[in-house]
Amino acid sequence: MRRYLAVGLDSYLCLLAVGLLVRSCLNSGGTGHAVALLVVQLVTLSFANQVLLTMAVRASAGKLIMGVRVIRLPDAGRPGFRVLVLRWLYGLLWLPRQPWRRLRRGQGAAGGPESAPGRPSAPHEDLAGVRQVRCSDLRSYRAAMAGRPD
Repeated sequence: MRRYLAVGLDSYLCLLAVGLLVRSCLNSGGTGHAVALLVVQLVTLSFANQVLLTMAVRASAGKLIMGVRVIRLPDAGRPGFRVLVLRWLYGLLWLPRQPWRRLRRGQGAAGGPESAPGRPSAPHEDLAGVRQVRCSDLRSYRAAMAGRPD
């Protein structure tokens, strides 16, 4: 549940920031130009929040509020830039299309979810090999690993 709330907070904060910047776009001359500026601002803020902030503190703004961190699997390390960009693009381009794909397949379609290569096979798995965990669980894991004899 924390993950979904964190995603909702991230979306809300990004839209709020763009909403505050909308006044500067409205005076830019023309509706098309204003919409283009808004889309560029929205994508830029999303990238900064999901990639750059996650690189710096292991969490986006919503995840920081909800006490969730992003870790690299299998060693619980800090995810790299390339992995975070892949994860951001996956969330930006592939996930929003899923309701539409389910509608196109039909309500009574037999068979399970698609299992194409490179796509997560379960809802909790992540395409880029990262996982979202609670801060307290990450601290417990690190404490257990520090006390483990090699």
